[in-house]
Amino acid sequence: MRRVVVTGLGTVNALAHDLPGTLAAFRDGRCGIGPLTFREAERLSIRIGAEVRDWRPEERFPAKDLPLLDRVTQYALVAGAEAVAMAGLPAAIGPRGGAILGTAAGGIGTWEDSYRAVYAEGRNRVSPLVVPRLMHNAPAAHLSMRHGLGGPVLAVSSACASANHAIGLAFQLIRAGAAEVMLAGGTEAMLCFGGVKAWEGLRVLAPDACRPFSLGRKGLVIGDGAGVLVLEAEDHARARGARILAEVAGFGMTADAADIVAPGGDGAVRAMRAALADAGLAPEEIGYVNAHGTGTLANDRAEAVAIREVFGPAPPPVSSTKAMHGHAIGATGALEAMACIQALTESLLPPTAGVLAADPDCGLDVVVGQARPAQVTAVLSNAFAFGGLNAVLAFRRAD
Repeated sequence: MRRVVVTGLGTVNALAHDLPGTLAAFRDGRCGIGPLTFREAERLSIRIGAEVRDWRPEERFPAKDLPLLDRVTQYALVAGAEAVAMAGLPAAIGPRGGAILGTAAGGIGTWEDSYRAVYAEGRNRVSPLVVPRLMHNAPAAHLSMRHGLGGPVLAVSSACASANHAIGLAFQLIRAGAAEVMLAGGTEAMLCFGGVKAWEGLRVLAPDACRPFSLGRKGLVIGDGAGVLVLEAEDHARARGARILAEVAGFGMTADAADIVAPGGDGAVRAMRAALADAGLAPEEIGYVNAHGTGTLANDRAEAVAIREVFGPAPPPVSSTKAMHGHAIGATGALEAMACIQALTESLLPPTAGVLAADPDCGLDVVVGQARPAQVTAVLSNAFAFGGLNAVLAFRRAD
């Protein structure tokens, strides 16, 4: 089977509109969570989120294109363009290139605007472009058109594990020889009145801050944004002289088959072990785990138990970057993959912001404050979604 490497990264999120700004925020432990500013936010009980601020689509896209581009697609296109430029790929990648993007909600802003027009404002029609604007596969399809991707192009929707599933499936396609280059990751634009109101109903949102693995944590904080990775067959990347950032070493995916929202069973343990086995890595070779770490009482304790089950009583250092960029749902795994690659390329483990005091029930070595210097050669990135769907990626330092 072919080895698969990462040659490009791109992102838009609450920390920055690009990769350099995001990595700088990871180094400093800077938090992108703040007051919500969208329409009717004052009606919500939860009024904080990790918004993409100062976003001006009219400065990034031709006016003729904007009617087709929900924010979820705008973020993906900007992140994808940055990743492709970093990888040094041609303008048209061709039939051996593809894209798989994860998203949980797709164009939810378009849904909301259309419902408001019909029900609140009494209009009898909506734009004929509503369906192609809101569909979950719109971001991946627009990436294919922008970058001439004529191979496998599709969307993945598995809630909070969407981006990890997308990256893992793209990895498997390249390894199996079905593609040479894949753009993979996730995108989300859930921060609108209806999006947050729906999450309020679950009573899992924090009113003040996201504090994974901390005493006093009160829940998760929703974030927006996109992350796109360029994955390539190693021989393809080396033949064109590309800079290799890291290797995608393994992927594991499982289902708890237990509960639609509560973490349970041994699914998380099996997913981590599957990723390790796929990569040919022993647990002691992992130097860092980017945890799912949502900041809810149930998730953090369940994940900590699973990590100790896999790694024993002295697991590797752990952090949750969601405390900085928020829980970007279908995009969050892609943002966290970038933190993992930073750990490998810069020998810096990103911190967990907002920790007040370690929760003794978790019993993990949580990186807090600023990034921690550490020489690591392999890392894991966890994503555990509603529905009991688990997706874990293993990354290894490039040779």
